[in-house]
Amino acid sequence: MHYRIVSAILHFVIDSADTPRERRRLETERLLVAEARTLAAAHGLPGFTVEQLCERGEISRRTFFNYFASKEDAVLGFPLHRRDVDAERAFVAGGTTPPGRLSPDLLDALAVLVSTRWATMDIDPASAAALFAAVEREPRLIPRMLEHAAHMERTDARLIEEREGLDEGDLRARVTAHMMGAIARDTAGAFLGPDREHGRSYADLYAERLAAARSLFSTQDISLEGPPA
Repeated sequence: MHYRIVSAILHFVIDSADTPRERRRLETERLLVAEARTLAAAHGLPGFTVEQLCERGEISRRTFFNYFASKEDAVLGFPLHRRDVDAERAFVAGGTTPPGRLSPDLLDALAVLVSTRWATMDIDPASAAALFAAVEREPRLIPRMLEHAAHMERTDARLIEEREGLDEGDLRARVTAHMMGAIARDTAGAFLGPDREHGRSYADLYAERLAAARSLFSTQDISLEGPPA
C-alpha cells in the first residue's frame, strides 16, 4: 500500500505542473501565500491590503482574484484552482464493485487522494511555521480553517457516494470521510511536529495510521445492539 501511495503521488504531482505556464502559475501562487503569511504574522489581517500583497507578488488586483477568493485564503493557502481535481477524478473512476457495495480498496484509494492533496499543498515545517505565526496573530483565521476542513469532508463523502454508487447521504460515505479526515489531521500533526517523526514522509505516516485503524476495526465485534443490561 505504501508503495502505491507514493507512486500515485509522484505521478500526479509531476504531471500537474508539466508546462511552463503551469509552473509559473504555481510559483506565483506560492509567492503570494508566503507573502500573505509574512504580512499577517507581522500586522494581522487588517494591517495589510490586497493591493500591498499584489505589489509584493508583482501582479494586479484582478490577477490576485484569479488565484484566491480573499487575502484570508491566501494566508491559509486555499487557492481557487485546486491541483487535486485529476486525483479526485481518478478516485471516482476506481470503483470495483456493483453500485451500493463498498470496494475492498476504498480506504487505500482514499489514502492516495488525501496524501496527494497534501503533496500539492507544498507544506513543510518552514511554511507551516509561517502559517502558525499568522494564525497566532490572527485567530479569526481558525474558523475559516475549520470551515474548509468540513467542506473537504463533505466533498469526500460525495466522491465516495459517486465512486461506490451509493445514495446521497449514505451514512457509510459520511463516516468514512470523517474517519479519513481525522487520520489526515493526526498525520499532519505528526509530520509538522517538533521532531517531525524522524523525517518520515506524510504518505508513510498516513499509511501507518490507516493500518492502525484497520487493526482496531478488525479486532472488534461491532454490534448495533446496546450493551448488556
